[in-house]
Amino acid sequence: MADGSIPLNDTAPIDERIDRDAPKRTQQPHRKELQAEREALIAGLEDFQIASVARSFYQISTTLIAYVAVVALMYGALPVSYWLVLGLALPAAGLVVRLFVIQHDCGHAAFFPSVRANELTGRLCSLATLTPFANWRRHHAVHHAAWNNLDQRHDGLDIYVKCITLKEYQALSRREKFLYRLGQHPFVTQFLIPPFVFLLVYRTPFDTPKTWWRERRSVFLTNLVQLALFATLIACLGWRAVAMVHLPIMIIASIAGIWMFAVQHRFEGVKWLPRDEWSSTRAALHGTSYFKLPRILQWFTGNIGFHHIHHLLPRVPNYKLEACHETLLARGTRFHTLTLRDAWRAPRFVLWDEAQGAMVPFPA
Repeated sequence: MADGSIPLNDTAPIDERIDRDAPKRTQQPHRKELQAEREALIAGLEDFQIASVARSFYQISTTLIAYVAVVALMYGALPVSYWLVLGLALPAAGLVVRLFVIQHDCGHAAFFPSVRANELTGRLCSLATLTPFANWRRHHAVHHAAWNNLDQRHDGLDIYVKCITLKEYQALSRREKFLYRLGQHPFVTQFLIPPFVFLLVYRTPFDTPKTWWRERRSVFLTNLVQLALFATLIACLGWRAVAMVHLPIMIIASIAGIWMFAVQHRFEGVKWLPRDEWSSTRAALHGTSYFKLPRILQWFTGNIGFHHIHHLLPRVPNYKLEACHETLLARGTRFHTLTLRDAWRAPRFVLWDEAQGAMVPFPA
């Protein structure tokens, strides 16, 4: 469709519908060659895309139980020491990130074999992540359909993965350059904006088209349920206790989650491709990364560090991403690997230099 919207009566997962329609919108001349390239790469990976009911149920139940238990400990620690409360906020925030990854899998219809189970689980997770399930799912599907396509960059909340070219930056006025650099400063993007987005921006469908009425409705319904939950907590425990427990959790979780998401899409070595060279396969292999993390962080982040696999095959549930990665690695498939040291440097690379074919920092 001209506005990029998708027929809502289509039963295919929303990310597959957008990706399926992308060739019609972009009219790529080498579609057959790109499709053959993809089929050769993903041959034999079908089993990784089959969700396990037992593993999924175990993961969501243990994560939710752990989250509720840690939050309860935080409330119990309030009369003892607020430093203890803040210490417990770290694992609680990690569990929120893990719940967000599960919600994200549900949005791709990847977590359970059942569409209904994915819907219910995604909405349940949204109460802890403060992220309206249906609205975020559809915006995220657009991200998958256009990521690192130079000719299909879009505006909106996806500010952490879009970019402008060095030439476009140099054409800005002095004032525009200052504002752009300010908006891309790591302190702004990594510390100020994330809590603002999750606590306030996601409470409104301000960048959601009016034709996406189901997604807009999901925002308001999520708000109503969250309002009822927090009103109950405040009535029982007081607003001060609720704020002292839940605000640190969401602030830490939003900062950590968005940082994880951002560094795997915009880093030294990432490639942006013109329309006639773009495909979802190339976007996965050259536009995202494998973020190698310590095991404990890999667990809290739900294996989302294997982001190249997720972009290649969005229907692979998070607990099968590593095995799929190892299979492709054994075949000789090459990926861009990020370490924690690389991730700290990643926010510096903000402009695409078409002459060099590389991401570069702001010029001096």
